[in-house]
Amino acid sequence: MIGDNMREIHEDREINFPLASFITAAFFLLIFVTGCGGNGGESINSGSAASNGAATTGSVSTEAAAVALGTAANYAILAKTGVSSVPASVVTGNVGLSPAARVFLTGWSLITEPTDRYFTSAQVVAPGKLYAADNVGGITSSELTTAVANMGTAYTAAAGRTATSAATTNVGAGTLTSLTLTPGVYEWGSAVTIPTDLTLSGNSTDVWIFKVAGTLTMAAAKNVILSGGAKAKNIFWQVSGAVTIGANTHFEGIILGQTSITLGNLASINGRLLAQSAVVLDAVTVTVP
Repeated sequence: MIGDNMREIHEDREINFPLASFITAAFFLLIFVTGCGGNGGESINSGSAASNGAATTGSVSTEAAAVALGTAANYAILAKTGVSSVPASVVTGNVGLSPAARVFLTGWSLITEPTDRYFTSAQVVAPGKLYAADNVGGITSSELTTAVANMGTAYTAAAGRTATSAATTNVGAGTLTSLTLTPGVYEWGSAVTIPTDLTLSGNSTDVWIFKVAGTLTMAAAKNVILSGGAKAKNIFWQVSGAVTIGANTHFEGIILGQTSITLGNLASINGRLLAQSAVVLDAVTVTVP
């Protein structure tokens, strides 16, 4: 009798164990398939947005739409033909000049270090330095050549972005009066003038790209105002003509200028001045974001 009972128990285990395993496997399969539903779709959509570089107003991420600066990001000011300052400007960050030589770093009262790798100046906050193409120490010249090339690549990349929508194309017919602009890619086929304060409203990961086919001019004693957590490092001004920021005006963002960038007396910028010709400063404040 005992032997018969043991055989029955053993047979029951042989039958029930595979059934339990099957039920467990089906349960975990159901969880896996359910979990792959919504999140998987979001990942694919995010990847598509990143790959085409398109900007969506209000939901643009730094990773998806920011313009890569390469080694040009090592500089607060980078120019090809000259960087001049009327004392006393205050620059927080490095200043670079190439292919022009040190003689075109004017108004800085340059102090040379022993190996001639860089300069310091009372107008550049330590540990910031000034570099010119004819600095012979180290690899300064080649580093500047690369940075200038990266600056040109960034300009071209910004110019190649597509406007977010018709609403971000030719805003104000090129005159931006008392506007608040949300994130996106903006484009003008003409010059742009900012005669009043301009507000950029968005969060800390939102990105603005402003494509200007002509000159960019901002009036004196005005401000670019950031709200909602917007960051200057995520704002890009791609300008094919000269950029002129008026006296006592505060500006925000990274200027990618195909020609010159001029800041008037006592103006300030939280950003970078990356010019394919010259940068001209008149007792201004430049701070890397």
